[in-house]
Amino acid sequence: MKKQTLVTTILAFMLVTAACTGGASNVTSPTSGVDSDTSSVPVASRVVVMTHESFAISDETLAAFTDQTGITVELLPSGDAGTMVSQAVLTKDNPLADVIYGFDTTFLSRVLEEGILVAYTSANAGALDPNLFLDESGRATPVDFSDVCLNFDRAAFASTPPPTSLNDLTDPSFMAMTVVQNPTTSSPGLAFLLATIEIFGEEGDYTWKDFWADLVTNDVLIVAGWQEAYWGEFSGASDGTRPIVVSYASSPAAEVIFASDPITEAPTAVIADGCFRQIEFVGVINGAAHPAAAEAFVDFMTDVLFQEDIPLNMFVFPANTLATLPAEFVEFATLPDNPVTMDQDRIAKNRARWLDEWLEIVR
Repeated sequence: MKKQTLVTTILAFMLVTAACTGGASNVTSPTSGVDSDTSSVPVASRVVVMTHESFAISDETLAAFTDQTGITVELLPSGDAGTMVSQAVLTKDNPLADVIYGFDTTFLSRVLEEGILVAYTSANAGALDPNLFLDESGRATPVDFSDVCLNFDRAAFASTPPPTSLNDLTDPSFMAMTVVQNPTTSSPGLAFLLATIEIFGEEGDYTWKDFWADLVTNDVLIVAGWQEAYWGEFSGASDGTRPIVVSYASSPAAEVIFASDPITEAPTAVIADGCFRQIEFVGVINGAAHPAAAEAFVDFMTDVLFQEDIPLNMFVFPANTLATLPAEFVEFATLPDNPVTMDQDRIAKNRARWLDEWLEIVR
């Protein structure tokens, strides 16, 4: 059953990815460098969009952008959010794209510090949730949000209680059950690390360092990114052996929607303690070859058509308050009541040090 679910999910992802990278004439493959279907399109009529590897939107929605503007979209998937930001930083003097989408709360300060973006106010800014604007300079526009939370496999805890708090993960009864992402390469991994720092603090009898040392003692598994953790090691969504994983509050909804056979209850569930609010942004790249097209795409991503296509493709919540959520998302996705947040200045000031300290603990 789990294997079938995994296959179905992968196939669905492949279909979406194919649609975004080559299934339609208006979208080119970033890996090919040249797309024969669009080679005759003038350079000014293209926009290159750098994204993280989890970007997904329907073929019809991207086609609508081209229909409305005459601008062809070229997607440039660039790994997990952390890898994508690093690539954007390394190439900022000779940008690879016009727009960058998918850097989140945990990487926002680095993007701004590195001067990757120029200021632009979306035509739809007035409809976006004002609580999601974290950049006073106007360079980063919120597109969506979600909460990074621990998920667990219900079947693995059919006869014993599941964990209900972060502290439970260090209990010997949950030995070798948890898989997390490396925060130096993974956006949800960094979000989880920040949540533990915010909750346990840096001073006192039991700090975040003590918590992570206990996690290591309890045989936590650390992998590079979300896909390796969720589809490779998590027993609730793959043939993996770890029943606890760092994922998203909306992940159980995805399990229901992509189930091989119709189900009315998700096989996985969310642990509300320690959820970290993650906002994803888009911005026009400084030195973009096609700045007007980039601004048009930012407008498009924040408009209702794109925003209403987000939940069932990327399983996050839209930033536009006028967007209507799909019924499946309303029924099965979760919004924690009190997610953990952290001030951007504090992240910017301490991120490198925290990552170095974390590496020392888990080595």
